[in-house]
Amino acid sequence: MTLGPLEYLVIGFEGNRFNGEIANEIEAVVDAGIIMLVDLVFITKDIDGNASVLEIDAKNDPRFAGFAPMMDGLMGLLTAEDIDLFADDLPTNTSALVLLFEHHWGVGIKKAIVAAGGFLINRTTIAPETLELLNAELDAESISA
Repeated sequence: MTLGPLEYLVIGFEGNRFNGEIANEIEAVVDAGIIMLVDLVFITKDIDGNASVLEIDAKNDPRFAGFAPMMDGLMGLLTAEDIDLFADDLPTNTSALVLLFEHHWGVGIKKAIVAAGGFLINRTTIAPETLELLNAELDAESISA
C-alpha cells in the first residue's frame, strides 16, 4: 500500500461545544476521494485543565453519529504521545477533533514521481495566519476592481 502525503488538523471548539455538524463536510471530501481518513480522535479539556480522549465510535453519542460511515478503514496511526501533545496544546474548556488524513489525490502523483526517478524536496502548508492576510488582500482587490 502506498500512502500519499499525510497531514493532520486539530480543530478546536471553545466551551466544549462540539456537536458533530462538520461530519457531513468531512464525509463529502472523503466520498469524493480527495482525502482518506487515517485516524480520528476527539479530545476534551475541562475548565480545570484535565484532558480526556473520547471514543468517536461511541454509538450512543449523537455528536459522533455522523462520523460512523467514516470509521471503517482507519489505521490508528496517531500514538498516545501524539495525542498527549495535542491535549497539552489545547486551551482549557475546549474540545478538539483531530483528523489524520491522506491527501488521496496525491497517491497517483507520488507513484508517477517515483516512476520518473524523482523525489520530493520540500512540502509545506501555508500558515493559516498568512492565508488569512492573503484572502483579505484578494478581497480588497476584488472590491476595488
